Amino acid sequence: MQDIRVLVVDDDPDFLESVSERLSNRGCIVDTALDGAMALEKIGQNLYDAIVLDLQMPKVDGMETLKRALVNKPSLQIILLTGHASVQVGVEAMRLGALDFMEKPADLDLLVEKIKEGRARRIDIDDQTREAAVREALKKYGW
Repeated sequence: MQDIRVLVVDDDPDFLESVSERLSNRGCIVDTALDGAMALEKIGQNLYDAIVLDLQMPKVDGMETLKRALVNKPSLQIILLTGHASVQVGVEAMRLGALDFMEKPADLDLLVEKIKEGRARRIDIDDQTREAAVREALKKYGW
């Protein structure tokens, strides 16, 4: 998992530290945020292959963070985590553009697989966006 950049967002510092350490031990480059506002700031400044985002946080919750993040960077791959899972919330998260919705405590092997999947999808989306821009430029200039 070398060079996979992950942002982990959770308002529980102990959980944040534990997950970050475990992902780092698997070769991820991990950045952290304690709330949605901090996460949005970091997302605006950095490129992440995947974002692991807690659903229930004070102020800006996970769903609102998901919505705002995808407005500016639609290729973001966001995995929502929650200790309070419901099918309805999971369906809504996926409808809004989440890569997946997992219940805490998340199985680390499954989380790592989702992060890898997120990276592959982000790269594919970015490649498609670049190819479309090149095609549009060629068409514009008559090539």
